[in-house]
Amino acid sequence: MKILTVFFIAILFISARVSSQASPDHKGGFTIKFDEEGKKELRILAAGQFQVIYVDEVPEDRNNFSFNLRRARITTYAKINDDFLFVMQFGLNNLNENTLSPNGRGESSQLSFIDFYGQYNFNKNHTVGAGLHPYNGISRLNNASTITLLPMDNNPSSYATTGLSDQTSRHLGVFAKGNFGKMLYRIAINETLTDGIDMRDPEIYGPAVYGGHRILGSKEAGFAYAGYFEYNIFDLEKSILSFKPGTYLGKKKVLTVGTGFFSHPNGTVYLDQNGIATGDNVLILGIDAFYEAPVGEKGAALTAYGAYQNNDYGKDYLFLTYGTGTMWYGHCGYLLKGSEKKIRFQPYVSYTYEDLVASEEARKRLGLGINTYIGGNNFKLTLDYNRVNWLNAENFVTLQAGINL
Repeated sequence: MKILTVFFIAILFISARVSSQASPDHKGGFTIKFDEEGKKELRILAAGQFQVIYVDEVPEDRNNFSFNLRRARITTYAKINDDFLFVMQFGLNNLNENTLSPNGRGESSQLSFIDFYGQYNFNKNHTVGAGLHPYNGISRLNNASTITLLPMDNNPSSYATTGLSDQTSRHLGVFAKGNFGKMLYRIAINETLTDGIDMRDPEIYGPAVYGGHRILGSKEAGFAYAGYFEYNIFDLEKSILSFKPGTYLGKKKVLTVGTGFFSHPNGTVYLDQNGIATGDNVLILGIDAFYEAPVGEKGAALTAYGAYQNNDYGKDYLFLTYGTGTMWYGHCGYLLKGSEKKIRFQPYVSYTYEDLVASEEARKRLGLGINTYIGGNNFKLTLDYNRVNWLNAENFVTLQAGINL
């Protein structure tokens, strides 16, 4: 496609212009220390992702190109000692022609809290916390750092509860995390949304709808439970924050295997033959593995991830990217050799296969792309091609610029 050639030339041009200014590896934002020991500190991080999107099949009155501010983030975390940590993140997602407002006060153009929680360390291995938090279950990808994703963006079906029971992949509740040696765990008990994105009303002999909290009430459907457990075979992936890296750019040798779950009793609702609303339990189970290792001694690295997910949303459930059935997902990338202070390239491939109970046709998504790192994850350009085959075929080409400071 000609558009791929144009985007690739644009990446090379921009890379060449800024190569002499490439920054060293990201050091974790801007830090203000309030004591000499560094135990009292405030850290501030800023991140954003801007996209130029090309879609091949559009209505006659629509442009093939569009702009999108995929993510805008300001994150702060503060600690007064090694035991207490407070995390706040605010921002927005997907600001584009359909969500912009004349005065910046529209519902979709407003900044909102994404994370807002505190945590307490019992010791160096175990932590509890509460608030609006991102400690999710199911899989590594459902807990992913969007800054360090290997593909350009997340796999939509891996984020199996977003907008259905939670707010932008965050629940309001309590959590615990920690490790027993190389075994890491995170578990949470959360309250669910009353009004999610699935506002359909159930029908007799119809499929389930995700409206248990709204229709049955909080006593029967107000809480959900989640957990993720992983074993680290090589380097231990312990982090002060919740997000799991998509790539370490060859700086670690990591092999993890994990399993997780999400359970929402009476999360969905269907009508029986008498028209009585009946709850259906939501249970999502995942198994996955992540591998990254340096290749040789000149900076090259291989990164791979694979996951199996069983999604049970209830009777014949199908809504947007969510559906009762099974999913296989994987991606693989290869970081070409080079210095971390120079421009580096990382081609990748991703693939999703979903067997949906309510659809006679499997849903398949193929992704091909290349990351261009200009000083690690401080500045990353990604050229991505996605083809979705389900009912009809759709092709998307996106150029994304990501900045992380």
